[in-house]
Amino acid sequence: MLKLGIVGLPNVGKSTLFNALTAAKAEAANYPFCTIEPNVGIVNVPDPRLDRLTDLVKPKATVPAAVQFVDIAGLVEGASKGEGRGNDFLTHIRETDAIVHVVRCFEDPDVLHVMGSVDPVRDRDVIDLELVLADLAQVEKRLDKARRTAKTGNKEAQLEVEALEQANSALGEGKPIRSAGLSADTLAQLAPLSLLTAKPVLYAANVTDAELANDHGMHLDRLRAAITTMGEHAEVVPFSARIEAELAELAPADRAEFLQSLGLESAGLDRLIRAGYHLLGLRTYFTAGEKEVRAWTIHAGDTAPKAAAVIHTDFERGFIRAETVGFDDFVSFAGWKGAKEKGVVRSEGKEYLVQDGDVLLFRFNV
Repeated sequence: MLKLGIVGLPNVGKSTLFNALTAAKAEAANYPFCTIEPNVGIVNVPDPRLDRLTDLVKPKATVPAAVQFVDIAGLVEGASKGEGRGNDFLTHIRETDAIVHVVRCFEDPDVLHVMGSVDPVRDRDVIDLELVLADLAQVEKRLDKARRTAKTGNKEAQLEVEALEQANSALGEGKPIRSAGLSADTLAQLAPLSLLTAKPVLYAANVTDAELANDHGMHLDRLRAAITTMGEHAEVVPFSARIEAELAELAPADRAEFLQSLGLESAGLDRLIRAGYHLLGLRTYFTAGEKEVRAWTIHAGDTAPKAAAVIHTDFERGFIRAETVGFDDFVSFAGWKGAKEKGVVRSEGKEYLVQDGDVLLFRFNV
């Protein structure tokens, strides 16, 4: 399951977004630190292909892919040193796959800004620095221990020291690990630390309704320009916390009409999840039978046995082959029977790279 950690300053729309995404009703108040414990919510991944498969196969159950969101209290300057209980909060997102950085890009005199004015570029820099400093403290602590072990001649510790020293140098210069140009081997050495700045990031820009429809606004444009100038290849996903909150209160059948009335094609949830999948190179394949139609999440480039392991490790261990048909063919020819009659079902082996939208039936023996 994809895990996304939500960070940002207080009062930027984090908890409102989380509430809308998960309908978990986390407390959202107009003052800092109202979210003390992390809010964790699991959201189904919207995928119209799954609906088509369900209509066609008519299974007993339909199981969508899911995303876990972890929302922590708003960070403030000094969070890495414990300001606002910052370190307590940061530990909750170390095990996530990526970070969603919520940035306020709207003016509203009735919603306090913890730093006195709306400036998304400054706010982004504040949060980035706090994450860098939190990682730096962790690396320095680990480096001290690794150096002592390396002095005994331990080869693994010596390799770890090399990696930690590179990380320490980059972080000391204020560079996030993800943009420090470290080698794959170095990043693998650092992986056990679950460094915050090693995680890929996408930005959720909380904008006004008008700016959302136009995909344009003063603060939004400044944020995008700053990210581009710094050479960070990160996606900016505009959303309106107010609209997302209203959508969450509507019945599913009414949401499309509401979005259409605003000139929007999709909800912030859909765009945020799509951006998360794109950021991490994720793909979806399906299994479709009378008992269950289900969506499964894998990485681009995963082989058939690795994709099978997502269902159960026995499927990978005893993999024989994967009966495979593309989504379009599966639907066009009304399921497995019609697809086989038309000769579009393929028998793929261990080297097959599973494609997004594949419908698979694994053959295995253990």
